[in-house]
This record gives sequence, C-alpha cells and structure tokens, in this order.
Amino acid sequence: MLHRSHGVAALMLLAACTDRAVTPPPVETSLPAVSVNAKRPEALARMVAKALKNPALRAYLRAQLEASPYAEQKLQFQTFLGANEGRALRTVAAENRVSKEALTAQTKSAIELEAYFPVPGHRAAWTGDERLLVATALTDDDPPVAFDTEGRRHVLDPETPPTIPVLALVPVETDFSVRPSRMACLEDCGGGGGDPVAPAPGLYMTKSHFTKDFEGWLKGSPEFEVHILGQKGQTDSLTDYQCAGEHAGGPYTFDQNNLDWSGNVLLFSKNQINQYNAAHPNQNIRVFVVEDDDTACQIKTDTERFQKVITYVDSLYNHLTSGNDSSNVFRKYYAYAATGYSIWKALASWIKSNDELVGTAVDDDIVNVFYPGYNWFVKGENNVTNGWINLVMN
Repeated sequence: MLHRSHGVAALMLLAACTDRAVTPPPVETSLPAVSVNAKRPEALARMVAKALKNPALRAYLRAQLEASPYAEQKLQFQTFLGANEGRALRTVAAENRVSKEALTAQTKSAIELEAYFPVPGHRAAWTGDERLLVATALTDDDPPVAFDTEGRRHVLDPETPPTIPVLALVPVETDFSVRPSRMACLEDCGGGGGDPVAPAPGLYMTKSHFTKDFEGWLKGSPEFEVHILGQKGQTDSLTDYQCAGEHAGGPYTFDQNNLDWSGNVLLFSKNQINQYNAAHPNQNIRVFVVEDDDTACQIKTDTERFQKVITYVDSLYNHLTSGNDSSNVFRKYYAYAATGYSIWKALASWIKSNDELVGTAVDDDIVNVFYPGYNWFVKGENNVTNGWINLVMN
C-alpha cells in the first residue's frame, strides 16, 4: 500500500483440506435427548447419520442432492424428509426405531435446516458410500459436532474439515421459496437484436476484496451483502434503506463466493439518493458490509457489537465515515461526508451474532492510505481493515 496526502493530514494520527483427525469418538448407547433445547439439531444429525447406513437412503439422498437447483446442491431438510410421500422420513424413523409421528414432531420442534456437502472436494468425492459423517453447528464459531453411520459422536476442527466427506445439517441460509434457474445468464441473454439497456444512474460497486470469508467451513460459501444505512425518519437512529447481495433482486444482485469479486452492482439508485437527501437534509448514507448467516438482506446481529464497531470507527475518523453523491458538471463521484447518526437497533434473532460484521466503509481520502484498484476501506471491529471496495457514481 502506498501512502498519499489528500488534504486531511490531521486525520493521519487517528488511524493506524488437510489430514487432521477427528477427536476419538465416544460411543453413545442411547438417542440424545432434545428436551434441553429442542432447537438444537444435534439429535437429528445423529438419527440421519445412523439411517444413512441404509444403502437405499444413501442412493436417494445422493440423487436428491444432484438434482437440487440451489447453490452448492442444497436441500431444505424438512422438505427432503417429507418429499415423495415421506420416503426419507420413513427410512430415518425405521432405522432409529422411532415412529414417523415422533420423528415428525422432532423435526417440527427444530429450527429450519438445510442439508448439503459444504466442502466442494467432499461433494465431488462422495459416491453414495457409507464413508461419511453428518455434522451440525449453530454458529460459525461452534466446533462442528458430527456422527458416523454407527451413531458415534465426533467433535471436528472448526477451522479445517476432515478428509472424510461431511454432510452438513445446519440452520437455513438459502431462500428455498424461490426456485432458481439451472442456467445462469452470463451475457447477451436477450436473444440478439437491439441496444443493451444502460444501467440506471446511481451508486455502484465494481470490485470488492475481503481478507477472510467470515464463514466456517461447515457453512459453505460466504454470502456477502452490502447495505445502505441512513437516518431513520427524523430520529437519532439508523435504518437499512437498501441491500445488495445474492438474494436482493434486480440490479442489486451480486453473488460473491470467495474473497474477490468484480462486476457492476447497483447499491443505491440516483433516484433513491435524491429521495433520501430530500427527506433528510444534511444527512448522509453509510455503506456497511455483512456476511449473512440468517435471513437474506436483513441484518441480524448483536446490537451492542454493531454499535461498538461503528462508534469506534467514527471516533477515529472524525465521523467522516459516510458518503453522498458529490458529482458535478465535470465528473461523477461518490465522496466521504459527515456521519450524523450511528444508533442501530438490529433485528431480533434467537441465535445471537448470526451475521458477521465485516465492517463500515471509509473513504481512502479519510484513511489517508491508497490501495490500488479500490477507493473505500471496510473497517471492522477495533478498526481492523477487513477488505476494500470500489465505489463509483454512474
């Protein structure tokens, strides 16, 4: 990185798959109880693992995974159990010597789950044989708890997956209400003829790079989202005005599955900017990045943690951590501006800290550091730089 001066020198002083074995598995002689916390899916993971000793169920599972139109060949677990007149439900119940009614009640008492092989190498390697584990965890920081087809419990390394294929049974991150197309339209999908439609004027992101994926290996690919935050009504609080991400829809859609992304995604249209500025004179917008672990395009996290991130970063950079359209007759550009409000009331969730707080965007003029190809830093907890994004006005 190269340092450069931007006329804000007063701010310069302010900012400164391996062969790892699983743990020895103790044998469990009885079905784990779920009365302590019915929402925890550990007991269900054990039942599924034991049922997968049945070769017919393994073949059925593999066929359903391969037919899935969703990213990473995901299945909604409860739907999978009930599909085809409850074929999987009957087998799992029979292999565990419980009634279909009891198993149905147990699945209904659990949170919504999805099943898939989160490690691409595991997904490619598993041919339907008995050599696999079924693992679950509620959050990215939880060590995955796994079971083999004998029902034995293993605690896995949360940082590194084992060599044996692992089927994840984890809280839903996918919007299964929208069935995606099996074919992705990459370019010129209009069938020829006519001029391409010009992108709507507004604030766009053209590149992003993050230092880590903020996602445990059991949760698969990351789901980065960019949120536009601004003043809530005439209060002293922030609210979420627009989300850009995999499930945002229309020109706000982009899907970043690794540390780097490039393209052209709309974050906030010129019309939205004008409406916001009219309703909130002298107030500006904040660009905030999260790695989504729960409901798409809704920030669910620990409110106190969120507050600490933005309050600390704001204090270091003299509250010049927002931005606005600064275009003139000579050029279009989005530049830093003063932050007016930072109080945030996150959406409630029974799992705390679902969404990882990647950070709030700060103009490189304010950070007073230049990173080639990007113009805004993404600052997270303790002012750690978690990434860089390039923002432009089109």
